[in-house]
Amino acid sequence: MDYVKAFIIGGIICGLAQILLDKTKMMPGRVMVTLVVLGSILGFMGLYEPFAEWAGAGATVPLLGFGNTLWKGVMEGVDSDGFLGVFKGGFTASGAGICGALVFGYLGAQMFKPKMKG
Repeated sequence: MDYVKAFIIGGIICGLAQILLDKTKMMPGRVMVTLVVLGSILGFMGLYEPFAEWAGAGATVPLLGFGNTLWKGVMEGVDSDGFLGVFKGGFTASGAGICGALVFGYLGAQMFKPKMKG
């Protein structure tokens, strides 16, 4: 049942992002930044953690979850390193996910030889 809930919640989040793309003049980059910032704001307000515990991967995998991870990393960095933690906490918390995305994106590009549309 956890998989079904994660699938439904993740689908709702992605569906709402698609509605933003379709019904507004926002470009995809702005929608992605909006989701990351919204995840950070919800984390700051203490609303995202209970939601993520309930929804599981459906809430932690989309960009809202990335924003929350950045927020948690900054807070942990500030607690341990003071003001310098503002700058390095988010990178420390999200480094493994970013590295994985880069490595698997590169491997996918090597395996499937993408071409430019033309």
